[in-house]
Amino acid sequence: MEITIHTTALPHVDPDASLAFYRDALGFEVRSDVGQGTMRWITVGPAGQPGTSILLAPPAADPGITEDERRTIAEMMAKGTYGWLLLATPDLDGTFEKVQSYDVEVVQEPTAQPYGVRDCAFRDPAGNLIRIQEVS
Repeated sequence: MEITIHTTALPHVDPDASLAFYRDALGFEVRSDVGQGTMRWITVGPAGQPGTSILLAPPAADPGITEDERRTIAEMMAKGTYGWLLLATPDLDGTFEKVQSYDVEVVQEPTAQPYGVRDCAFRDPAGNLIRIQEVS
């Protein structure tokens, strides 16, 4: 059996700010941008990796979600505990410098973790935690 990750979703609250973060700060390609206003679905992905994408989607757009669930999602997004993503780079220091040069929230500078990895962390404009791990 062969399985690959094609697309994963993260919520956004400001599509333009999220688009700028993923396109400009992380250097991702924009693959599609549909809808309008806050009801936009934007697909981005790493350059040179057309088979892997992130769908930036309006949170709680599913009509089956209750108002209580919408409030919970909004609260979790505000705390930064709803969505997260783990990325990898061979040049953590260079990547950190590039990303932090944009108006982004730095959560953690490059750090050697006690569990054997070196990584850093940011929050995207929706509060999603973006961790970047150094790989060889």
